[in-house]
Amino acid sequence: MTPVSVAERGKRERTKAQNRATILDAARDVFAELGYGAATVRDVVRRTDLAAGTFYNYFPDKEAVLRALVEENAAVIRGRLRAARGAATTREQFVRDGYHVYFAYVLEDRSTFELMRRNAETIRELIHEPALGAGVDDLLADLRRAIDSGLLPALDADYMAAAMAGVGIEVGMRMVEREPPDVEAATAFATDLFLGAIERMERAARA
Repeated sequence: MTPVSVAERGKRERTKAQNRATILDAARDVFAELGYGAATVRDVVRRTDLAAGTFYNYFPDKEAVLRALVEENAAVIRGRLRAARGAATTREQFVRDGYHVYFAYVLEDRSTFELMRRNAETIRELIHEPALGAGVDDLLADLRRAIDSGLLPALDADYMAAAMAGVGIEVGMRMVEREPPDVEAATAFATDLFLGAIERMERAARA
């Protein structure tokens, strides 16, 4: 392959990545402003400088765009959550720091925050998508490590991962609906809920 062809291919790849990012950015704003149900592909394209046909080179429909947005956000938060839980030296830190990282992330980017607030029900329907399911798998692995190390008592890690993930998503949705949203209050609620449950499980196991 000649240097020119390599350069041309690199330029095409950069253009493709830029176009995809442009579509996602526009869709995030449109879904936040109009709502996913009311928004159309045409609305998204109008927010860009791209031709209408270009959209379909990257996504077959608006649902695919929403899935891509959810996957993009999930990839970012998964790394932060694993780092927070991995650094925990107490069970309170394990529970609290993970929830704080998640709830803070929800509010970190205004367009993502508005996307969640406006489209809570639609996003709930994507809970079992692989991108979000991988986050639950991460939590399950971290719980098992915490149990093995003695940071957490012996408990049903499968149930706990499902419960903690579900509470995080649902409390996060409720948090963004409040005015003003309160990261500290949401974190305290979820932390107290699970620390209390873990302590009860520990006492029951000793009885």
